[in-house]
Amino acid sequence: MTILITNDDGIYSPGIAALARIASRFGKVTVIAPDVEQSSMGHAVTHSRPLSLKKSPIVFEGDGIEAWRVNGTPADCVALGSHLYAKTDVVLSGINMGPNLGNSMWHSGTLAAAKQAVLLGIRGIALSTPVGKTEPDFEALAPFVERTLALLFENKDLGLYNVNFPPQPKDLKWTRQSVRLYDGKIVPGVDPMGRKHYWFTVTPLEPAEEGTDRWAVENDYVSITPLRLDLTDEQMLRKVKEILPV
Repeated sequence: MTILITNDDGIYSPGIAALARIASRFGKVTVIAPDVEQSSMGHAVTHSRPLSLKKSPIVFEGDGIEAWRVNGTPADCVALGSHLYAKTDVVLSGINMGPNLGNSMWHSGTLAAAKQAVLLGIRGIALSTPVGKTEPDFEALAPFVERTLALLFENKDLGLYNVNFPPQPKDLKWTRQSVRLYDGKIVPGVDPMGRKHYWFTVTPLEPAEEGTDRWAVENDYVSITPLRLDLTDEQMLRKVKEILPV
């Protein structure tokens, strides 16, 4: 199996190093990741300037894993990687330093990399975990990451999956996306030069529903959510065809 790994935290993230080492048990791994953090970049692609690819031997030194850094977005990395390594079987994105649950899927650069893979006809799996005042314990998560990859690699069909690991998992769960409203908060502040600036943050307005990704992680389960690129609301489409025929 040929595995391409990327992320949105950048080539020097400990999450991508942990994922690369675990994934190398399943096949040949190549890492192509942004040279700087690209969190919440969504599915942005670079078309107004050329991309450059530079060898990054330090991060994975001694692991036998070839790694490159790119001056672009997570989606750029997948597009470039799939061009250079045309026989890629699967793209893994992560392990992201922070969860990608519910509505955050819309702006996640981590998930965008997996979506870009599927757009190019390659399986894509995004992996994330919450982060607090200290880095996640990737060594403790490793058995669950390996178990999750083994499960998803069993399915040879094209697929898109969003995986979230709680800090201390107890088991795996198949889940659906939690679609709940949230309060978009703007938090004003002042920098050391006295200039105003603003932070954007969100607060969920409703509790997580059982069986969703948010509920699973809140209850210490690894959340595995199958996704699709087709955003069509089939139920609404049938309804409008009946009430508003054209």
